[in-house]
Amino acid sequence: MPSTPDLLTEPKSTSSIPTNYGALGTLVTVFFFWGFIAAGNSIFIPFCKEYFNLDQFQSMLIDFAFYTAYYFGALGLFAYGSMGGNDLVGKWGYKRSIIFGLLFSALGAVVMIMAVEANTFNGMLMGFFIVALGFSLQQTAAQPFAISLGDPATGASRVNLGGGINSFGTTIGPVLVALALFGTTREVTNEQIASLSLDKVVILYSVVGALFVAAALLFYFSKKVPSGIIEEKSEKAHKALIFLILLSALLLICFIPVFNSYRTSIVETTSKEVLEMTRMNWLLMALAAVVIGLLIAGISARRTAVGWGAMRYPQLVLGMLAIFVYVGVEVAIGSNLSELLKGEAFGGLSASETTPYVSMYWGSMMIGRWTGAVAAFKVNNTTRVILKFVAPLVAFLVILIVGTLAGYEMQPLYYYIFCVLMQAVAAYLTQDKPAKTLLIFGALGMFSMLVGLTNEGMLSVYAFLAGGLCCSIMWPCIFSLSLAGLGKYTTQGAAFLIMMILGGGIIPPIQGKMADIIGIHESFWIPFACFAYLAIFAYVVKKVLSRQGIDYDATVKN
Repeated sequence: MPSTPDLLTEPKSTSSIPTNYGALGTLVTVFFFWGFIAAGNSIFIPFCKEYFNLDQFQSMLIDFAFYTAYYFGALGLFAYGSMGGNDLVGKWGYKRSIIFGLLFSALGAVVMIMAVEANTFNGMLMGFFIVALGFSLQQTAAQPFAISLGDPATGASRVNLGGGINSFGTTIGPVLVALALFGTTREVTNEQIASLSLDKVVILYSVVGALFVAAALLFYFSKKVPSGIIEEKSEKAHKALIFLILLSALLLICFIPVFNSYRTSIVETTSKEVLEMTRMNWLLMALAAVVIGLLIAGISARRTAVGWGAMRYPQLVLGMLAIFVYVGVEVAIGSNLSELLKGEAFGGLSASETTPYVSMYWGSMMIGRWTGAVAAFKVNNTTRVILKFVAPLVAFLVILIVGTLAGYEMQPLYYYIFCVLMQAVAAYLTQDKPAKTLLIFGALGMFSMLVGLTNEGMLSVYAFLAGGLCCSIMWPCIFSLSLAGLGKYTTQGAAFLIMMILGGGIIPPIQGKMADIIGIHESFWIPFACFAYLAIFAYVVKKVLSRQGIDYDATVKN
């Protein structure tokens, strides 16, 4: 799950401002929530598929509900600022914005508890949606809040710390959610899942909801936390707003027939094969609406920049699509992994037995981010190289220890260390340059998916798990390259990028439907295509920036 973007360069400071460690401790707890809940969805998906007797696409609606909430939440904030001229987060201040976001997520936890008590899948989807709406508000305010908690020169280190805690949440989230669903029993057959009690899910979300409220209270009563109110008027971008509203309408039009396609009247008059292709076609139309819509918007903005705001910059429009694809592939692999592992050629595991693999996939994010965080420390080159190999190995060991303490058999994952070392070598070759990093890891992602698609057994499983290593350090690279040269439009551009977390709600269901039609193994061509675009974006955006007189790699390096 993406955290707020890392800052790749730090401003020089002329004064020393002490860090507000109390508020920072609360903030990194919020980062933890984002990772914990998002990664835990990867366990809820296979569980709900068996418990509610869903197909793979329907189980992917958990991702759809969760990640589309980010889009609509960010869109609402942008619409308010575009129409009224005041950014809502700026008006509230990031302190109150995070408080409101936490309380909204707590409301989502209450809805989740009510849905579990009523034993309704649709109610659970609503709970996920509301929790993520709160997250979208928290994410929008989190980065400036982190920077304000001390010396601006060390702001990047605080954001990187939040990203590391976020990744730790993604690592233990699947383990704790599995404990809530399956208890201490590690081998629960898919047939037994349907008869399990959901009482522990109520306990889980009661605790999570209480923690949301506790964090909100801690923010509220902390007098040292700055309010962060911004008085400056934001520039109106009515053309961009109209485009996003039209895009939202198109997406709703595409998804309504998909969700209604199992009505009795349709099932009685339509063959299953035709029905499946109908659903797939509407899903692809939703994807086309995003891709073609962004490209048309980008072309229109370049012809007449007035009214488009930050979208006048091609690097941002291409970056919006890159964030869409990146979040989509990251979530799609994790959410479809359990279904793959059920196949006899890939282990023949039950939903409960896939937990350590899902944890390792999301833990791969932590491995990569710990590796990337080495660049934030002021050490000599020799020490930096050593740390780039030590940090991922330590993170890998942490994942194994967490799984072992939880009672899982981690031995089958020991040889994954070779994938970790390959990632460390790739990170060393990037020289901490964002365009080069994105290109290398995009190509490595394509290679990993290709190995997984052309093999079976543990080699294939390892290859798909390595997709997490490839995704791990892409988010800050895409963000930095997309916002380079935007100047006064930087904040607005960042909001547009946050909206594109929508990819996590569209691409996983597409892969889920592909799995229903052609098989789960073959459906991993979807992640392959996603990594291909990310590699292409890295190559193209560098040329786009160069035409604007920006050598971003050189800027960062110096």
